[in-house]
Amino acid sequence: MLPADDHQLSALLTGKSEHTLMLFHHFIAQFKNIGDVKVEATKTMIGISNSHKRIAWVTQLGKNFIHVVFPFKQEYPDNLCFQKIAQVPGQEQYNHHFKMLAAEDLNEEVIGFMQLAYDNEN
Repeated sequence: MLPADDHQLSALLTGKSEHTLMLFHHFIAQFKNIGDVKVEATKTMIGISNSHKRIAWVTQLGKNFIHVVFPFKQEYPDNLCFQKIAQVPGQEQYNHHFKMLAAEDLNEEVIGFMQLAYDNEN
């Protein structure tokens, strides 16, 4: 599922619980059901991109969860899936924070936002 030569990504995943790794792989697999995505590590987080731009960030791999940020050009306050929505100071970007504790957390609502992030070319 992940590029064999991505040592930085492997380093970020090393030592994580089986549950956290299952959540991460399930999340990436669901994005791949939506469309072609690229998974890349930075020093501290994992970026997910479509062919145009970065569409989500896995910002934390906790003991029993993953934390994902979806950057949108507008705020989507009417939802049950984001624990926090924050505007990036000085920008037209609203970071929508999603905490995934179980595979079932990727419900229709979240998948809808994943599709929106994938399709959004702003």
